[in-house]
Amino acid sequence: MSQMLNVPLRQKSSLMSTKAVILVGGPSRGTRFRPLSMDVPKPLFDVAGHPIIWHCLTAIAKVPSIKEVFVVGYYDESVFRDFIKDSVREFPNLSIKYLREYQALGTAGGLYHFRDAILKGKPDNFFVLNADVCCSFPLNDMLKLYEDKNAEAVILGTRVSNDAASNFGCIVSDTHTRQVLHYVEKPESHISNLINCGVYLFSTDCIFPSIRNAIKRRTDRPRLFSYPSSDNLDSSFYAQDDDEGGKTNEVIRLEQDILGDLADSKQFFVHETKDFWRQIKTAGSAVPANALYLQKALQLGSKELAAASANIVSPVFIHPTATIDPTAKLGPNVSIGPRAVIGAGVRVKESIVLEDAEIKHDACVLYSIIGWNSRVGAWARVEGTPTPVGSHTTSIIKNGVKVQSITILGKECGVGDEVRVQNCVCLPFKELKRASFSQNGITD
Repeated sequence: MSQMLNVPLRQKSSLMSTKAVILVGGPSRGTRFRPLSMDVPKPLFDVAGHPIIWHCLTAIAKVPSIKEVFVVGYYDESVFRDFIKDSVREFPNLSIKYLREYQALGTAGGLYHFRDAILKGKPDNFFVLNADVCCSFPLNDMLKLYEDKNAEAVILGTRVSNDAASNFGCIVSDTHTRQVLHYVEKPESHISNLINCGVYLFSTDCIFPSIRNAIKRRTDRPRLFSYPSSDNLDSSFYAQDDDEGGKTNEVIRLEQDILGDLADSKQFFVHETKDFWRQIKTAGSAVPANALYLQKALQLGSKELAAASANIVSPVFIHPTATIDPTAKLGPNVSIGPRAVIGAGVRVKESIVLEDAEIKHDACVLYSIIGWNSRVGAWARVEGTPTPVGSHTTSIIKNGVKVQSITILGKECGVGDEVRVQNCVCLPFKELKRASFSQNGITD
């Protein structure tokens, strides 16, 4: 039987201090992002001209009370070193540190493991952002709700179709007070179409006791936990050394182990965003995420976007080092990476062209990702299938087979002249010399 949370009442402070934690996972996760994650960790993959994690940092930098950010994951420290160095220069008001887990600890286990670092300086609360989320991150709105309601926790929610809702954590809330009444991760039957966006604001007084309680419950009754979202069954359970000070070898997840109990505290609220939101789970989902971030940049009047013209259909991001023939037509929703070369008469739409890629004259690229150093031949056609607006999947059924709607060329792939490639995922270093349709993981 689950234990009710006993959380001390928090004194409201006029000068709240806040931190932020970005959860990035590790190399054994993100397998659905292959073949792109074979060369770059998913959080550092460029979407709308910047790494996915950069969009999180940009939102965090807009919250005046945040001075310290922790990136938590179990990648090697060297993976984020250059990004953090560049980010500290770009966001001089933020201290950004990488905290490496010794193994996958789960979304709550990682927070608990690094609780001393998070609690240093006695912050009142802290944000938790999952790095594989694409949204406008309304953190200041969440902070206002937190203060107005004297909350212990605030979760970001959004509405999806009833059919899609059961693929996410579902929130039942009071429509007037916005209090979370009930939370279920991936329910078997429909309970709500208000879902968890993977962005949270927690009181430090609330979250760590609640994680400790979850660890204690698990330790008191050890059993193997397997969840639909688990990528690695072997890491779903580890015995814990001790309750307080020892090494916490337990995989504890916010979504499955903590949020349901937080609803019992009656101080858990939801901020419902009406703006865009989607997960970046599969490699193909980078294309709709790219479109959403580019459209947001266009709304905000970003100077990074290419000026609209007869051959530029906004929004389009072109890296300053890319070479674009003036007769090529780009957009909408296109990102062109560093040193990419786009030839005469080329058409690119709803796509990402990565560093050092080349698209030769009169080729056509639609709903696709062209990998690093890849080549698309003259008069070739590389295309995916558009997915409906609001859809949260990038898979389609073709001839009874589930395939990626987005076509993806991994690193250093080649598409021959006049070759057509449709709804395919091509692994790195492969040459496509003949037409290919609806194939996942082309290797030869």
